[in-house]
Amino acid sequence: MDDIAMKPRAEPTNGPVLRQEGVALWRQIADHLQHDIGNGTYPPGARLPTEAELSKHFRVNRHTVRRALEEMSRGGLVRVEQGRGTFVAEDVLEYAVEARTRFSEWIRRHNKEPSGRAIQLKETAADSQVAAALGIRPGSRVVLLQRLGFADDRPVSLAYHYFPATRLRGLLDALRTAPSITEALKAVGVSDYLRQVTRVTARLPNAEEAELLRTPRNRPLLITENVNVDRAGNVVEFGISSYPTPRVQIVFEP
Repeated sequence: MDDIAMKPRAEPTNGPVLRQEGVALWRQIADHLQHDIGNGTYPPGARLPTEAELSKHFRVNRHTVRRALEEMSRGGLVRVEQGRGTFVAEDVLEYAVEARTRFSEWIRRHNKEPSGRAIQLKETAADSQVAAALGIRPGSRVVLLQRLGFADDRPVSLAYHYFPATRLRGLLDALRTAPSITEALKAVGVSDYLRQVTRVTARLPNAEEAELLRTPRNRPLLITENVNVDRAGNVVEFGISSYPTPRVQIVFEP
């Protein structure tokens, strides 16, 4: 839990909303909360009071409060994390696609602490998409690392990393002990690797992605497909990564 979430929860500065003609109650609540966010009552990353607490404070039903929060979420002012609550949106993390794109360096560039959790690590058979990207035959053995990446305690990426098992013997064991993919590749002889291509698309998350990334099902994900090669031009990794919007913005620079 972050420092902001551990502080005593702030209360909205306004009292019960008024039945103003022509102004919906949910809109008045959204305006009040937006004012509180603007004046620092709820700083970036802070958790807002629960629907029940807001309903009691503004003396309206929870459906009205929910409508206000939904509209604020659509506008990018807050984000809803399933099972955790509603939070004031932080600054967007710009993910610059460069020749050397490393997760830890990206996160530290934003003055946040990078970390990750391996969801699965195994050797498996390559499907046609993975095989084509790695330049191997379908059914060939590959090492798969599925990893959830964090900036401080906030999930910002869900990635599937595929490596050619025959070409990179020993990588499965290296990934079990190395602190990063870069170090694991060094352990099997890949001293450096570069981004060859990045393709970006967008789609809505499935249930598992929404839960792991703590993002609503109706908020799109940015999807990147990446191919990394060693200094000799040999493909060493094919990655498929998902990033929650508007938490992450992908930037291409000349």
